[in-house]
Amino acid sequence: MAKNTAHKVLLCFCSAVLSNIVTGNVGANSCSNFSLTFDNFSMQHQEAVQCAGNITGQWNDNQIADLLNSLQTLTDILQENLKQFCQHFKPKRCPAPEPISDGGIVCVSINKTGYCKPMCNEGYDFAFLRRSRLYETCSADTGFKWTTQYVGGNRLAICNKFSAPVAGFESAYFPKDQNCLQTKSNSDLEKNLIKQFIDELKIKDDVPTKNVCLIC
Repeated sequence: MAKNTAHKVLLCFCSAVLSNIVTGNVGANSCSNFSLTFDNFSMQHQEAVQCAGNITGQWNDNQIADLLNSLQTLTDILQENLKQFCQHFKPKRCPAPEPISDGGIVCVSINKTGYCKPMCNEGYDFAFLRRSRLYETCSADTGFKWTTQYVGGNRLAICNKFSAPVAGFESAYFPKDQNCLQTKSNSDLEKNLIKQFIDELKIKDDVPTKNVCLIC
C-alpha cells in the first residue's frame, strides 16, 4: 500500500510538471486533485526517504526497478526545469554552459561578459590542470564562445573521481559534505559561493541577481 501511494504521488508529480511544460496548465490533467505544492511534496519525499529502509525490504526486484524508473523520470524532469533558471545570466549570444556531472559551475555576467568558474564536488578533480585558469569567459571578444579546454563550445570542465584534488584552485572545490545541489538548495550557501566568486573577480559594483547563477 505504501509503495502504491508513493508511486502514485511520484507519477502525478511527473505528469503535472510535464503538463505544465507543454500546456502551462496543470489543473486540467488527472492529477488536479493532488496537492503538489513544494512544501507538501518535499515533506512526503522526506518521509519516504526516512522510511525507505523499513518499506523497501517488502518489495520484489520488479517493484524496486519500477519505482527507480519513476524516480529517474522525475529526476530528469527536475534537472530540465532547473536549467531554465540559468538561461539569462549570460550575454545573449553566448551558449549556456553544459552542467558538470559531480560538480557545478558558478557564473557571473558583468559588462557584457560572462564569467563561469567550474567546480568539482568533494572526491573529484578536473581532468585537466586548471591552476592557471580559475574561470572561463564568453563575450564579443571571444566570438561569443566560451574559452574552454574542450572542443564543442559549452563544456567547460569534467570532474573525475579522485581522492586528492590537485588540478584546480582551492576555491574550485565544494566543501566536504556540501556538493553542488546541496549548495543550491540552501540560498545562504549559494549566495556565499557567488559572493566568493565576485570577490575573486574583483568586481566592486553590485551585481544584479539576474546576472548570477549556480549551475548544477
